[in-house]
Amino acid sequence: MIPKANNQHRVSVESFDSEPFFEVSQDLMCIAGFDGYFKRINPAVSKLLGYSDEELFSRPINDFVCEEDQNITEELRNNLRKNIPLLNFENRYLTKKGEIVWLSWTSIPVPESKLVYAVAKNVTHKKKLEEERNKLLISLSKINEELQHLTHMASHDLRAPVNNLLAIFSLLDTSTIQDKETENLISILQSTTEELKVTLNYYLDAASQKKAFMCPQKT
Repeated sequence: MIPKANNQHRVSVESFDSEPFFEVSQDLMCIAGFDGYFKRINPAVSKLLGYSDEELFSRPINDFVCEEDQNITEELRNNLRKNIPLLNFENRYLTKKGEIVWLSWTSIPVPESKLVYAVAKNVTHKKKLEEERNKLLISLSKINEELQHLTHMASHDLRAPVNNLLAIFSLLDTSTIQDKETENLISILQSTTEELKVTLNYYLDAASQKKAFMCPQKT
């Protein structure tokens, strides 16, 4: 009973019409020859690239690939001819309107018929998000470097007058000051200046350590 049921299931699957699935799929589905030409495509291919089926069939597939990606695409196509499957390969295509679209391909070769069965997903939106994120990271990194430089310069610019003030305080002979209030004020100023120097040294040391951590010296 079980073998019979399995056999009935197999027959049912074999008789299933997959044509509607091929036609309505939003992913790009195609059959290509080892000669580098499309043999069959679903409507999603022509819809995304903007070319008619006749245009897509009449030219080598690599003609539609962005020039910068043509060499690596042809190299991997040669691997397919050697029966090496292609998984999640991303390259750029140029639409008829001149727009760049990113496609992620999974391709399976069939050497006996010299055909390649391939499915591609449009990952242009993901690539644009990655590009925007990278630009943002570069911008933030640049701003961070500028802030570090500004902090470093400000600390250095403040260090000289602070040291000058401390030098002046060290030359003062407070024993000659008769007014106790004035003496207290000078003491407070000296103490505050010394604290400011400690704070400046702390920030300068912290900035130097952070810079050394982010940009280690080559050995």
